[in-house]
Amino acid sequence: MPWNGNEDDPRRRLLIKALAEGLFSSTVRSRDASAQVLGARPAPLPPGKSIYRIEGEVRVNGQPATLDTKIASSATIETGKNSEAVYVVGESAFLQRSESHVTIETKQTDSVIVSGAQLLTGKILSVFPSGKPVRMTTKNASIGIRGTGVYMESDPEQTYFCTCYGTSDIVAVNDPTSRTTVVSRQHDRPLYILAGEQAGQNIRAAPFINHTDQELMLIEALVGRTPPFVFPKDNYMGPRRPY
Repeated sequence: MPWNGNEDDPRRRLLIKALAEGLFSSTVRSRDASAQVLGARPAPLPPGKSIYRIEGEVRVNGQPATLDTKIASSATIETGKNSEAVYVVGESAFLQRSESHVTIETKQTDSVIVSGAQLLTGKILSVFPSGKPVRMTTKNASIGIRGTGVYMESDPEQTYFCTCYGTSDIVAVNDPTSRTTVVSRQHDRPLYILAGEQAGQNIRAAPFINHTDQELMLIEALVGRTPPFVFPKDNYMGPRRPY
């Protein structure tokens, strides 16, 4: 069954409530509210820093993480219940939600380059630089992406995948005949990648759920970029899509 999007964390529920009440009606007020709800106004992390924010229980390579934990090469990041991690690896940035298990694969050249990400379970929002292909995998999906922002959820039965912007080549692991390429400007074609359906029928249309434009803007800011669409009033807190 598709996820219904009801498992929002308290900080995101606070954000939705504030938006509904018109809290972000001006640029100045919205930036102040941004600091209250999402933390300090985002900017590229200083050299040597990987983690922008930790909420709850977060482990890196099995060890409890702090804001000083370095994620410099291939690493496993795990978040506990009601927990969250926002972090940077090279020129890529991630917002990992609660109860998620992610392995980041990297290659070392003059700098750290993310080459892949395996989502064993849970939910993650990711942004990657253009011109550097990345492969993201779950139990039932293999996705090659190019210069994209993407959101993924994984459980044993299905994968939810949204190409927020950029290009993604999507294949169902157990059914190579179920494959498609998505070219997206702004969440244009979210998909479910399933297992156990008839050949050629394991990729289906999905709704837009559980991630927002301002979250993309946040993590892009951590690597010195902006999403390729316009936000009203340069506002970090103004989503253009409903939950």
